[in-house]
Amino acid sequence: MKIQFALLLLIAATQIASAQTAAKPSTSRQELNSKANQMAAGIRAAEAALSPAELAIAQRVQLGRLPCELGVIVTLAADPRAPGYFDVAVRNLKFRMFPVETTTGAIRLEDRKAGAVWLQLANKSMLMNQKLGQRLADACVSADQAIVAESLNRNPAPSVLDAQPAAAVATTASEAIGSTAK
Repeated sequence: MKIQFALLLLIAATQIASAQTAAKPSTSRQELNSKANQMAAGIRAAEAALSPAELAIAQRVQLGRLPCELGVIVTLAADPRAPGYFDVAVRNLKFRMFPVETTTGAIRLEDRKAGAVWLQLANKSMLMNQKLGQRLADACVSADQAIVAESLNRNPAPSVLDAQPAAAVATTASEAIGSTAK
């Protein structure tokens, strides 16, 4: 969608530029450079625009200084000039990230140039470098995530690998048979 919009913008700008060139055969090189820069800026803006779903994801990102495993600290800050974009810093590394939709509901931020990915779950977050195939920070926890993690420690969620009790399976099976008989 973004690329299609950028292509339409480029085609329109090219047509305008060619019409203006036909009207003024003595267009200066400086004017052409200016128009080319304006078109490129428009294309970059179209590519940088986030969808409403991505902006909704950005609203759920935990910000601030998050302590992580092994004494590592990750700092997340929203970019005030570009809604939905974030500045993420760890040690001497800095990334400019934006939200990406996931099928699992996990919050995912990416810096595609650097290959960095921030994954935020309900109880912890992690920063990975996909290009190098390594975790830069693991078990990063905000105040809200610490509450969820403590709750999960006290009342662990059942594993999907654990077998259901026989009574639950029988009830489920009889409900399924009963619903198909009707």
